[in-house]
Amino acid sequence: MFTWIVIALGSAIGGVSRYGVGLLAARLWGQSFPVGTLTINVAGSFIIGLYGALTLADGPMPASSDLRAFVMIGFCGGFTTFSSFSLQTLELFHAGETLAAALYVLLSNALCLAAVFLGYWLATRLGLPARTEF
Repeated sequence: MFTWIVIALGSAIGGVSRYGVGLLAARLWGQSFPVGTLTINVAGSFIIGLYGALTLADGPMPASSDLRAFVMIGFCGGFTTFSSFSLQTLELFHAGETLAAALYVLLSNALCLAAVFLGYWLATRLGLPARTEF
């Protein structure tokens, strides 16, 4: 039961953080292109790559399964926004912004994959042996 609670708490914190980052991005860059969602997804990908690798049982900063669930399932799950990404892509297509929609899909996938690899790579530089599973 405790694991469910920590995941719920992490999701709440992640969701509120997503909302704040989205507002800040809209204020800084406007709303014509979903920079906020892109930023959130790249940051979340980096966080899950870095934290997931660092906190493995044999990693440099081992963490309990509950703490890993709080961050990786709860916070990152509440923070990242794949459903928002999907809807915003559809909205760009519906608005006739086919090139912007395609660019958004390409950037989201490329940058989020790069961020998770960067997070994992950074964790290996901090003393974690390279692994293929989390």
